[in-house]
Amino acid sequence: MSHPPEFPADTHPAPGGGTAAPEAGNWRSLARLIRLPNLLIMALCLLLVRACLLLPGAPGRQVLAPGFGALVLAALCIGAAGYIINDYYDVKIDAINRPGKLVVGRAVNRRHAMLAHLVLSGVGVGLSGLLSPLLGVVNLASAVLLWGYSVRFKRVALVGNVSIALLTAALVLLPELQARTGHQAVWGYALAAFLLTVVREIVKDVEDMRGDAQHDCRTLPIVWGVPRTKWVAGFFLACLVLLVAGAAYRLALDHRWLPAGWLLVLVLAPLVGLGYRLRRADRRRHFAHLSAWCKWVMLAGVLSMLWL
Repeated sequence: MSHPPEFPADTHPAPGGGTAAPEAGNWRSLARLIRLPNLLIMALCLLLVRACLLLPGAPGRQVLAPGFGALVLAALCIGAAGYIINDYYDVKIDAINRPGKLVVGRAVNRRHAMLAHLVLSGVGVGLSGLLSPLLGVVNLASAVLLWGYSVRFKRVALVGNVSIALLTAALVLLPELQARTGHQAVWGYALAAFLLTVVREIVKDVEDMRGDAQHDCRTLPIVWGVPRTKWVAGFFLACLVLLVAGAAYRLALDHRWLPAGWLLVLVLAPLVGLGYRLRRADRRRHFAHLSAWCKWVMLAGVLSMLWL
C-alpha cells in the first residue's frame, strides 16, 4: 500500500468510545484512518493491471470504461472499510504499539467509525454485485474476511498473515475477473503479491510483538519466537525471489530487456537485500524498516507492468 505526520501523544481514548466527530478540515485524521496512500496504490494497481496486462494498446475510452471505474470504487470502499474496522478493534493494541497514530477513539468517534465501516462495505459489495454476481461474491468474501481478520484471525499465528495476502492477491485479480481475457501474467503478479504480503505481515507481527503479547494475541513470533519466525518469512521470501528471477529470465530470453532489467534492478536486488537485512534484524526499528522496504518493493513490482 507513507506515514502521515503524527498526532499529539494522548494515549487515553475518551470515555464512551472517543471524542466527538472530526472537526471540519481535519482531513489528515480521515486520510490516516482509511490509509489514503494505500488506497491510491490499490487504484494504481487495478488501473495498470487492466491497461498494461489485460488490454495493452487499447484506447483510453475502453480502458477507463464506466464499469471498470465502478469496480475500482467498489474495491476502494472495501479496502477503506477494512482499514477502519481493523483500527476499531485495535485501539488498545495500537495505544501500545503506535500511541502517536491513534485515530479511532481520539479523532474519530468509535460509533462513527463502525457506521462508516458498514456503509463502505455495503456500497462496495452492492456496487460490485451490480457489475456481476462473481464480483459481488468476491467482494462480499473480502469484506467478511476483513471483518474476521480484525476480530480474530490476526491474533492467530500465520492465519492472519495468509488472510491479508489472499485479499491482496484477490485485488490484483479483480480486473481479470471482470474482463475475462485469459491473460496469464496477471496470475503471476497475484502470486507475487501474495508472497510479498505474507513476508510483510510476518515482519509487522515481529514489530508489534509488545502490544500483541499484552492482549493475548498468538501471532507467529509470540508462538514460535523471533528466530523461527524469521525463517518462515525467509521461506516465503525465497519463493518470491525464485518467481521474480524466473520472470526476469523469461523476459530476457524474449529480448525484452527493459522489463527484465526493471525486475532485476528494482525488484529482485531489493528482495535479496531484504533477505540479508531480515537475517540480521534484531530490533523493533529494524523490522519497521523492513516493513517499509516491502512496500517500496511492492510499488516497484506494480510499476513493472508499465514495461510489459
